[in-house]
Formats: sequence, C-alpha cells, structure tokens
Amino acid sequence: MHRQLISHLAHADHPIAAPVSEANLIRLLTRAKLPSGARVLDLGCGEGAWLTRALDLYPEATADGVDISEEGLAAAAEAAARLGLGDRLRLHQTPADAFASAEPYELVLCVGATHAFGTLAETLDAVRRHLRPGGLALIGEGFWEGEPSKKLHDLLGTGPDDYADLAGTVARARDAGYATIYAHTSTRDEWDEYEWSWTGTLTRWALDHPGPDGDEAMAAADSHRDMWLNGYRDGLGFVTLLLRRTDQ
Repeated sequence: MHRQLISHLAHADHPIAAPVSEANLIRLLTRAKLPSGARVLDLGCGEGAWLTRALDLYPEATADGVDISEEGLAAAAEAAARLGLGDRLRLHQTPADAFASAEPYELVLCVGATHAFGTLAETLDAVRRHLRPGGLALIGEGFWEGEPSKKLHDLLGTGPDDYADLAGTVARARDAGYATIYAHTSTRDEWDEYEWSWTGTLTRWALDHPGPDGDEAMAAADSHRDMWLNGYRDGLGFVTLLLRRTDQ
C-alpha cells in the first residue's frame, strides 16, 4: 500500500488532515474576509476539506486544489459535487512545488503540508509566487511546545532547527515577509481527536480487510500511535497562521 492510500484511509473519519476542528477551520476562513470573486489555492489539499468550506463561505469564490494523492483528489471531487460546488473547484494531481498558474490568488493555503516544500521559509517563498500583492496565506505548521528531547528528535527524524517554538514560528513568518493577522493554536482535545481518529480509523479498516493490505495498514496504525503516545504528544504543537504579505 502506498503512503497516499494509507493517509486517505486514515482520514476517512477526520477529513481535515490536521489537528483542527470544524469550528476552528470555519473561524480561520471567516477571518480571511475574502473579497467577492476571490481565487483560492490549496497546496496539498488532500480531500479538499478546507476548499469546500471556503467555497461554501464565499459563494463568489473559485478554487484550485493541488495534491499528489489520486484517492484524496477523488474524494475532494466527490465532496464538492455532493455539496453543489463542483463547478467552482478545479483539482490538479501534481506535486505542490511544481504547480503553476497564470493568475495569482487572494488566499493560498498549505495546512499540514509544508513538508512538500521543505522548511517553513521555503514554503512561504513558494506561496508568495502564487499570491497577489497584499494577499493572504493560511499556513499550518508544527512547533515545539518545549525543548525537544533527543528521543523526540530520533522518533520524528527531526533536527533542532526543523521547528521553532511558537514565538519563533511567528518570527520565521515575519522574516519571510509576512505579518500574522490571526492564528489558531490547536488544543490538546483537537490533537487527541485527530490522532485517535487517524489511528482508529485505519485500525478498523485493517481489521475489516484481513490479508497483506490489512497487515500493512495495521502496522502503519500501530507505528503512528506509538510515535504519538510515546513521542510527540505534548511535545509538538500545531499552529495555523493567517498571514498577509508585507513585501510588496
């Protein structure tokens, strides 16, 4: 089973592929205060949860979703069609760092997908290429809740500079040419709901599909749960920053 399929299965009960509740997702998008006819881009859109909510909130908006997951994009298309939003959503199966558009966007999202570009600074540089002057970015990124231990670094495969603390994360965005105009820091409950859903949904699928695929899915669920419970729970935070370009 490839990584994108495992992720698709694991997110079946929590299609927001980040530790963010539905209510807080809506609150972040509402704070964007997009103009009529806004263009929205999601780099690493997964199953399109952010885009379908944005299109519902802003009836004159159009959107592009970019991801490499065939399964995720199919789910996004299905959700958009079910909600009557399909005519305003275009989906592109391509790496996020390879996507190009002739027209800029009022809002660019990259929530929980900054790994597609590398560092936060590299993500923000890539996002800038798609934004209108004064445009907004909605970026979801991890941060250290405290001083990370060597065990945590080893589990996550991270170095000391891969993430900053919360203040340092905001400073990195500022240094990249963005002002933070709003943010949401995920709560312990949001993290737990996301992780129990991810691991539990995948475990249920594995039990319902005995055989090699089920065994692989179960191993992925067990590995992820162990990394969370014995590693980054309470050590790694998550913040979704609403940023505005200042370098114009």
